[in-house]
Amino acid sequence: MSTSTKNYHHGDLRAALLAAAIESLEAGEPFSLRAVARRAGVSPTAPYRHFADREALDSAVAVEGFRDLRADLEAALAVLADPAEPEGVITALGVTYVGFALRRPAVFRLMFGNECDEEDSERVLASEQLHGMLNQAIERLFPGANNSNLSIALWSMAHGLAFLHLDGKLRPQTSDDVTARVKSAVGAIFALNANTAVASPDPVTRPGERA
Repeated sequence: MSTSTKNYHHGDLRAALLAAAIESLEAGEPFSLRAVARRAGVSPTAPYRHFADREALDSAVAVEGFRDLRADLEAALAVLADPAEPEGVITALGVTYVGFALRRPAVFRLMFGNECDEEDSERVLASEQLHGMLNQAIERLFPGANNSNLSIALWSMAHGLAFLHLDGKLRPQTSDDVTARVKSAVGAIFALNANTAVASPDPVTRPGERA
């Protein structure tokens, strides 16, 4: 999120509060409307002009997270030399996804750790736009495939790698090491598919049938 609490001025209260909320989360500070107001340098009652309660603030932060993640993924695709090469595209998406989670762990956990209220149209839309962008990327790479299942499978791999790092199941490493790990995981999936195709036996020709 580009807005900073230091740039707060009249008319930007909501943006300043969101920036303060994200900063508080990532700093591991106590998170409440009062604490966010204090960090933003406004009165304790000011947040209630835009957020009915803590849950509403959580949801707004999640919306920002979904939008920022989608922007990062779109930027990663935009710089690819060959946007039609499947392994390179999936690797770029995976590296970007995991990288976002490690750079902004508290926001990432909030995005996916809280159940999405179906009545919260803004959050639902932001989540759907993220998944829609990923589904379109998969459709371009594998036209005609069962893209819904494929998209879920690839998302599960990236999401799992992200949380394995966040939860300490995979050792904390430099960003280059994490990138290499994601690339290796994607490469292993594509290599397995290629090896399976090569190893598949030819159909057995029965006597009297033509091959």
